[in-house]
Amino acid sequence: MDLLEIRKKLDQIDKELVRLFEQRMDLCRQVAEYKIETGKPVYDEERESQKIKSVRELAESEENKQGAEEMFRQLMTVSRRLQYRLLAENGQDMQLHFKAVDSLPKAGVRVVYQGIEGAYSHGAALQYFGDNVDAYHVKTWEAAMEEVEKGRADYGVLPIENSSAGVVEDNYDLLMEYHNYIVAETFLPVKHALLGLPDASLEEIKTVFSHPQGLMQCSEYLDSHPDWKKISVENTAVAAKKVIEEGDKTQAAVASEIAGRLYGLKVLQSSVNYNKENTTRFIIVSRQPIYKKTADKVSICFELPHKSGSLYNILSNFIYNNVNMVMIESRPVKDKNWEYRFFVDVEGNLGDSAVNNALKGIEEEAVNMRILGNY
Repeated sequence: MDLLEIRKKLDQIDKELVRLFEQRMDLCRQVAEYKIETGKPVYDEERESQKIKSVRELAESEENKQGAEEMFRQLMTVSRRLQYRLLAENGQDMQLHFKAVDSLPKAGVRVVYQGIEGAYSHGAALQYFGDNVDAYHVKTWEAAMEEVEKGRADYGVLPIENSSAGVVEDNYDLLMEYHNYIVAETFLPVKHALLGLPDASLEEIKTVFSHPQGLMQCSEYLDSHPDWKKISVENTAVAAKKVIEEGDKTQAAVASEIAGRLYGLKVLQSSVNYNKENTTRFIIVSRQPIYKKTADKVSICFELPHKSGSLYNILSNFIYNNVNMVMIESRPVKDKNWEYRFFVDVEGNLGDSAVNNALKGIEEEAVNMRILGNY
C-alpha cells in the first residue's frame, strides 16, 4: 500500500474509534447516574486496576500492551472527569468550608511577622496593611504560624518564594502543620542599601554585616571593596540594629532602607544588590477560612504514592476542566519513604464550577488533599 492508501485506512479506523468513544462515554454517563442515586464514589481503584490488566491481556506484543494501558488510563481519566461534573450538576459537588467576603478586615487587626523591626517581613506587613498597622515580631516562622492559629494574631506574614533564591521550603511544610489559610499575597522588591551611622562616610567603612543571602545578593558591589570584612548575622534588620547599637563608624549593614529609617542609619549607597528585579512573594495567613469574591488564585496540597502515573492522573483534573496551573512544588512526606506532598497553585476562584469540579476529582483520588487558600 502506498502512503495515501494507508492514511485512508487510518481515517476509517479513527472514525470508528470516535464512534465507539462516544458510545463508551454515553455508558459512562449512565454509570454516573447510578452513582448519583446510590452515593457510590467515582474513583474505584480496584476496578480500574482490573480493567487495565484485562486490556493488556487483549494485546499481543509487549509494546502494544503498554500502549493499550496508556490509552485506557486516559479513557478512564476522561470518564471520571465526566462523572465528577455530572455529580456536581446534581448537587454532589465538593463541600467547601470557605466563606466568600467582599474584602479582608484590616481595621483594628494584629499582624505577626518573623524577625525584628526593619526585616523584609516587617516591610511586607507595612506594604499590605499600611504603616499604622499593629504589628509585632517573633523569632521563627513557626512561631508566627502558631500565633495565628492560637488567635493571638489576626494575620501572619511569611515569605514563600523569592524570584532568585526559589521557594522557602520550610514555610510550605508549615502550611500543612498548622490550620491557617492563605488569604492574600504581596510582592516586595528586594532593594538592599549600604547603611551606616549618621556621621559615617563610605571611605571609613571596614566591616559589613548582613544575612548570608544579603551578602550573596550584593556580592558584586561588596567585591568591588576587597578590603571590607563581610560578616554574616541572623538577618538584615539584625545587621542594621547591630551597627546603631555598637556606634562604630567603620561598620555598615546591608539591609533595607526601611530598616535604615527605623534605626536611624544613613544610606551610604542605595540599591547595592546586583539583581534589580529580585522580588520576594509573601503570603498573608489567617485562621479564618475566608476568601475575597474577586480572588483569582487557589493553592492546594495533596499527597501521592510513589507510583507510575499517579501525578499525571491527578493533574488531568485541571486539564479536563480547563483550569490553568501556575505553580507546582514537591516536598517529601515525613516518615514515608518515596512518598511526596505536592503544592499546587491554579488560576481561579472557589466559586467557579470548573475549579470546584477539578478539586472534587483531586479530593477523591489523592491522599490528604487540603485547600490552603483562595486569594
